[in-house]
Amino acid sequence: MIAMTNLVEIRNCRQAYHKDSNADLVVLDNVDLTLAEGEIVGLLGRSGSGKSTLLRIVAGLLTPTSGDVRWRGAPMTGPAPGVAMVFQSFALFPWLTVEENVELGLEALGIGRAERADRAEAAIDLIGLGGFESAFPKELSGGMRQRVGLARALVVQPELLLMDEPFSALDVLTAETLRTDLIDLWMEKKLPIKSILMVTHNIEEAVLMCDRILVFASNPGRVASEIKVPFAHPRNRHDAAFRQMVDDIYALMTRRAPTPPPAIASPAAAAGFATRLHPVNTNLLAGLMETLVAAPYGGRADLPALADDLQMELDELFPLGEVLHLLQFAVLEEGDIRLLDAARAFVDADTDTRKTMFAAALRTQVPLIAAIRRTLDERWNHRAPALRFRDELEDHMSPDYAEETLDAVIGWGRYAELFSYDDESGQFSLDDIEVGQ
Repeated sequence: MIAMTNLVEIRNCRQAYHKDSNADLVVLDNVDLTLAEGEIVGLLGRSGSGKSTLLRIVAGLLTPTSGDVRWRGAPMTGPAPGVAMVFQSFALFPWLTVEENVELGLEALGIGRAERADRAEAAIDLIGLGGFESAFPKELSGGMRQRVGLARALVVQPELLLMDEPFSALDVLTAETLRTDLIDLWMEKKLPIKSILMVTHNIEEAVLMCDRILVFASNPGRVASEIKVPFAHPRNRHDAAFRQMVDDIYALMTRRAPTPPPAIASPAAAAGFATRLHPVNTNLLAGLMETLVAAPYGGRADLPALADDLQMELDELFPLGEVLHLLQFAVLEEGDIRLLDAARAFVDADTDTRKTMFAAALRTQVPLIAAIRRTLDERWNHRAPALRFRDELEDHMSPDYAEETLDAVIGWGRYAELFSYDDESGQFSLDDIEVGQ
């Protein structure tokens, strides 16, 4: 048996950002990662679980707060010379042709013009864009632009290819074609790379492509589970064992962590301001409940099947389910979503009754919304600046997450007619709201 060589070894990795006089914001905590030659490894998890941060650490673009990071056994002190990255956003220069975009990395390495042209042409042909060397990005489809990004990464002949959600900006058919082509090239050993490390939030994509999957939990980001995928390529997504693995990972990712006992619960958690909220649209919440009540679901659905039926991905479906769980309209359990009686009553209710039910759930289950309404009720002018609550949120989460959480409560509170919000002044108020309701 031939021993595999480790390209990357990370031990006890921690990434935190200091926030003035407040506690540090911990993005990654106690993360271990080993990446060997000859394998495709996926980092799977929700947005905000630190996957992309870890990818930047592997690339040598970010030094962790603590921990040991090694490239081929040596401490990593900067960008590793054998690593290239493919981004979600294509990251092409619009004023350069396909060939010029692909040659950029070679030019930075000081490679001569003739060799640059030869290597760029070979990379362009390899990923299926022969004949488009002189085209500009605006003349290409999304899938073709991502192929240019892939060619630009491969042309420098890296040992490790990093991919940060490379297919998420593409339509379903284009993404599927590009995944298949990439795996075919990998299995035929036509790629210059020795390993691939990819970030994804798509469970089926991870099972379809990867040899190992590291499932990340959030707040802070950490490896919750490591899963080995036993299927040979090419993989059949309709195979019973394949579908069972997808279901098992859905179940794993919807399993809720136990609530800590009161004696060790943090003051932030007790106040309710440490919880990141996703700004999902109330119409989507209502639509999901209506869909689940109707046939064929009858109030309960398997999340993978539901995602396929609704053509939604993990980061689109989970936030909806989690908000329904938070408001006690549904329960997420073992990869399923099950509506509670409150949801059935909501679906049967008229518009005004729905708003009343939603308002009651918000005031009971979302402490931040209860705090905003209480503050407005107590003030003589029934007004309060959003900045006050944003600052409090930022004591416990990143500014981006604080902004998302505030957007969520603004949208939900407006729908439930618990308060008004003026976007220009950034103020909550009870204008046009019945005080005391």
